[in-house]
Amino acid sequence: MKILITGANGYIGMRLLPLLLDKGHDVVCTVRDKKRLSVDQEIWDQIEVVEIDFLEEPQPDILPRDIDAAYYLIHSMSASTSDFDEKEERSAINFNKHLEPTQCKQVIYLSGIVNEEKLSKHLKSRKNVEKTLYEGPCHLTVLRAAIIVGSGSSSFEIIRDLCEKLPIMVTPKWVKTRCQPIAIRNVLHFLTGVLGKEECYDDSFDIGGPDILSYKEMMLEYSRIRKLSLTIVDVPFLSPKISSYWLYFVTSTSYKLALNLVDSMRIEVISRDTRLQEMLDIEPISYAEAIQLAFEKIEQHQVVSSWKDSMVSGRFSSDLKKYVKVPEYGCVKDRKTHKLENPQQALENIWAIGGERGWYYADLLWKIRGFMDKMIGGVGLRRGRTHSFQISEGDVLDFWRVILADKQKKRLLLFAEMKVPGEAWLEWEIDDKNVLHQTATFRPKGLLGRLYWYTMLPFHYFIFDGMIRNIANYSPKNPQTLNT
Repeated sequence: MKILITGANGYIGMRLLPLLLDKGHDVVCTVRDKKRLSVDQEIWDQIEVVEIDFLEEPQPDILPRDIDAAYYLIHSMSASTSDFDEKEERSAINFNKHLEPTQCKQVIYLSGIVNEEKLSKHLKSRKNVEKTLYEGPCHLTVLRAAIIVGSGSSSFEIIRDLCEKLPIMVTPKWVKTRCQPIAIRNVLHFLTGVLGKEECYDDSFDIGGPDILSYKEMMLEYSRIRKLSLTIVDVPFLSPKISSYWLYFVTSTSYKLALNLVDSMRIEVISRDTRLQEMLDIEPISYAEAIQLAFEKIEQHQVVSSWKDSMVSGRFSSDLKKYVKVPEYGCVKDRKTHKLENPQQALENIWAIGGERGWYYADLLWKIRGFMDKMIGGVGLRRGRTHSFQISEGDVLDFWRVILADKQKKRLLLFAEMKVPGEAWLEWEIDDKNVLHQTATFRPKGLLGRLYWYTMLPFHYFIFDGMIRNIANYSPKNPQTLNT
C-alpha cells in the first residue's frame, strides 16, 4: 500500500514511519520543511517527502494520486492559547481538499477521548476535527486516546520533570482527575492494526491502557518505580492560570502548552469501549511497564522523537530557514579560533554540546542565564536535547535551535530561542587546516539590544574563550578538562 503520513516529523509520525516501512509499505511524508525531517539516509532513500502547510490553500496535484490510506497526525494545541481550534479546523478542511483528487480509501486520525459532556477547548477541537474529517472523501477511522506514555512524549516528560525535581509538591485540585494512560507501543499497535481494515471504516474507537489513575497516582507510581521520595499536598485554591505557571516554571513545557494542558487535565479521559483491543487482539501495557520501557530507551540513548523538538516548544513559529544566512551588517560578533590537535574529537565534542554534556565552560552561568530566561517567559535550559550524540536541523539544544548541521562539512549553526532584544547565532566550523572557528553573532534591536550585548561582553569574553578551548581539548578519557 502507498501510505501518506501528515505531521511526519512529529512525535507519533517519527515512530510510525519506520514501522510502516518495515511492513513493506510505500510511504509519502508531508512536512512544512524537509530539513526538519530528521531521519537517517536509509529511511530517506525509501520515502517520498512533500512540503505542505495545511493551513494554506491546497496546491493542485501536489500529492501522488495513487495514495491508498493516510494518517492525520496534525494538531496545533501547543502553538496558541486562543485560536488553535480555528487552525485545527482549517488544517482538516484543507487536508480533505488535498485528498479529493487521490484514490485514498481510508484516513486514520489519532484524537483524544471525548466521552464527557463538558469538554476542554482542546478536546472540543479534537471532536470538531473528527466531524470535519468525516465530511471528507475517504472512510475515516478515529482512535481516541488519553495521555500517551513513552520516552519523549509531553505527558511523560512533564511527569518526569515534576517527580525528579520536586520531592514535595503543593498541587492544584486537578491532580485528582482520573485518566487512562496508554503506552506509546500500544498506540502504534492500534495505528498499524486498523490500516486497511474495513471493519474499522467510518467508526471511532477509544484506546487506553489497563490502568485508570489520577494524575496524583501517576506521579506517585512514577516515583515508586524511580525510587524517589515524593510527598504531594493538593490544595483547592490554585487557579488554572497559577497552575499553568507552576507547570511552566518547573517543567520544560512552554506556557501555551501548559495552559492548554491544565484546561484539559480538569476533564476525565477514560475509555468506554474495548472493541478495538479485542478486534486486534492487543495486550494493553500497564502504566508501570510503560514507564520502565521509556527509561530503557532513554538509558540506551534510543529516544526516536521528542515533543521538545517541535517548533511550538520554542520562541518562534516562523520558518527558520531564513536564519541560515548569518548577517554581517548591523551586527556585533565574537570570533575565536583554535588550532586543533585532534579535529575528529573536537567535531564529536561539537555534536555532543548541550543537554547532559553542557556547554563546556561555566555551566553555572549558563544555568543562571536559563533561569533568567524562564523568569521572563522564555524557554530556559530545561528542554535539553533528544539525542546525546546526533544532531539534525530543527532539533532543540537547550535554549538554542539547530539551523544547520553538516557533519561532513564540519559546521554547526544554532539560533537563539531565548528572549533577547535582537537575534543571536552561535556557529562552529572546522576548516581544511584543522582550525576551529567559533563565532557568536548578535543583531541588536535598537538601543536596548546594543546595551544588552555590551553589558554581557565581559561574560562573553571568558565564557566563549573557555568554550572553544574545552571543545578543542576535551576527551571522554580525560573529563576533568570540562568547565576548567
